[in-house]
Amino acid sequence: MSHFPAGARRTAIERHLDDAVAASFPILDYDRTAAEWHALERARLAASGLTPPFADGQIAAIAGGRGLTLVTTNAADFRPFKELRVQSWA
Repeated sequence: MSHFPAGARRTAIERHLDDAVAASFPILDYDRTAAEWHALERARLAASGLTPPFADGQIAAIAGGRGLTLVTTNAADFRPFKELRVQSWA
């Protein structure tokens, strides 16, 4: 996780993340489904002259490949992606 030695504060934060946050918020993988969705969208967008940041494409693909809604404060960054449901929290 980190290149720094574990101290009491870091250990407490990691424990909190494992016990409270991870239990409440599932972490979705950038898996084969997401990678395939991303590749198709990246090719489609590139053909139309758009090249969104690669990381934005990965984030979009995790949601889009699973048919989920992406919730973000930067909805405009994700509007070019086809068939991606985006909910703005701005």
